[in-house]
Amino acid sequence: MANRRRFQTLTQQLYKSTLHRDPPSLLQHLRTLTEIPNLPKNSFHPKSHYTLSTPNFYSSSTNFTTYRHFSSDRHDNSDNNDESEEDDSDYDDDDVDDDEMTEDSANHAAKREYSPEEKEAEAAAIGYKVIGQLQRSDRVFKSYEPVFAVIQIGSHQFKVSNGDCIYTEKLKFCEVHDKLILNKVLMLGSKTQTMIGRPVLPEATVHAVVEEHALDAKVIIFKKKRRKNYRRTKGHRQELTKLRITDIQGIEKPEIPTPEKAATKKVEKAAVAA
Repeated sequence: MANRRRFQTLTQQLYKSTLHRDPPSLLQHLRTLTEIPNLPKNSFHPKSHYTLSTPNFYSSSTNFTTYRHFSSDRHDNSDNNDESEEDDSDYDDDDVDDDEMTEDSANHAAKREYSPEEKEAEAAAIGYKVIGQLQRSDRVFKSYEPVFAVIQIGSHQFKVSNGDCIYTEKLKFCEVHDKLILNKVLMLGSKTQTMIGRPVLPEATVHAVVEEHALDAKVIIFKKKRRKNYRRTKGHRQELTKLRITDIQGIEKPEIPTPEKAATKKVEKAAVAA
């Protein structure tokens, strides 16, 4: 406020001086931005707010006579504000450094090279084992068999049968057309018997082939805090692996009746009815 009033008084006096043919020397110095003579030294206190009294421009000298003192120290507050801004900038720098460190660690984890033993151990912990690539001469795909199995891959469980297709979270250390053995079998079942593991069946295995590595549909994550002008929108697409079940082993498979056997049974039933 004090600065505003001071500028107002100066502009008013400068405007009035234009009406006079011979303005005083003080206004001439103000126009040319030169040093003003006859001003008292140390007339301003560094921690006081002052205003100008109405000067007499036709006198030999003019002085600033009126001062205003306040109990609040604005200079100290400005220093504190500067320190707080510096602290905030330090916190921001720390946040940026943390983000950079997390990105570096993620890149390091992605570029890490695993030994064959480590790959096999991690794959076994997830619930699969890589046998090798599928060859053209392999005849792994069979006709449907009335047998089902409940398998666990990672933290998810699937009920599968021969020829089924399932989508799991992306499996590391396997490529497209790789043959897998899913060894975490929780249950096997058919028309005649059911086998339940505690928690898994050690002799049961499920064979599968990797058909594709794909991305799931995009999921939008939107965050908002009301009255805070805070809105964040992110998208996520989960990486998936498509598996084709080829065989289930570890349980007796019932015979599938052929069309000839089914025709003979119908003829026998008709003969008995006659």
